[in-house]
Amino acid sequence: MELEPILLTLQLATVTTVVLLSVGTPLAWWLAHTRHWLRHPLGALVSLPLVLPPTVLGFYLLVGLGPNGPLGGLAEELGWGSLAFTFPGLVIGSCVYSLPFVVQPIQNAFEALGRRPLEVAATLRAGPLDRFFHVALPLSRPGFLTAATLGFAHTVGEFGVVLMIGGNIPGQTKVISIAIYDHVEALEYGSAHLLAGGMLGFAFLVLLILQLMNRRMARASA
Repeated sequence: MELEPILLTLQLATVTTVVLLSVGTPLAWWLAHTRHWLRHPLGALVSLPLVLPPTVLGFYLLVGLGPNGPLGGLAEELGWGSLAFTFPGLVIGSCVYSLPFVVQPIQNAFEALGRRPLEVAATLRAGPLDRFFHVALPLSRPGFLTAATLGFAHTVGEFGVVLMIGGNIPGQTKVISIAIYDHVEALEYGSAHLLAGGMLGFAFLVLLILQLMNRRMARASA
């Protein structure tokens, strides 16, 4: 069993999920409640990774994070070094292509919540932050659970973007999907089966747990 790609994949998925929940929650809240004209263009921008081929997305990320790109050039000027083919660059790329899998479930949960519970809390003199943290977040838990699960699982399984922006550097950017590709290229089907079967079982287990937890929450709130 190759532990290095597995541990790197879990580290990447964990960091990406934490970053996306932190960034995606205020974005989802804004998309769910605003009537600003930018709502639909920004919503379409968030959804782009759902329809773009991973190689297209990975190519533009590689250009943007490279030494001559806007983010890569800024990182070079700040003395952080190159972002392309590094773990931080891989995290940035993962956040971009997993963004809709986190933002959309949270946005749907906020929209389903409606304004009534927040208005009731306001009549009880709850401030905006109290209404958000003590009313909106607890009542939107199923959406957050779905977002965290999908964001984590999608990051674990991505291949095209990871290969474009991270390459295949052992110990730095070589995740499970890349390791499987390497084994297939070398006709090492036994090792490929071992990793691919593990990912198959992981994906099934994650979706099963998600369904059971959503069912339990739905019964508790009924």
